[in-house]
Amino acid sequence: MLIGLLDIYSFIVFGAVIASWVQLPPDNPIGNFLYSMTEPLLGPIRSVLPDMGGIDFSPLVLLFGLRMLRGMLVSAQAGF
Repeated sequence: MLIGLLDIYSFIVFGAVIASWVQLPPDNPIGNFLYSMTEPLLGPIRSVLPDMGGIDFSPLVLLFGLRMLRGMLVSAQAGF
């Protein structure tokens, strides 16, 4: 179940990236939902990463971390 939640959250992060590319209006409910779901994790990552000339790599770092966590959970589940 936790693995499924990680997969869903990965899609939410990907959706937030797409929404940032298409520049949704500030009052868009989908954009607001995606922002509220991802910013609590992306904000701290963004504050640690160096400035890359306007390119935000925090979603990539978060997705990489989610995949690592998912892999550890799958390995732990297979071990039992």
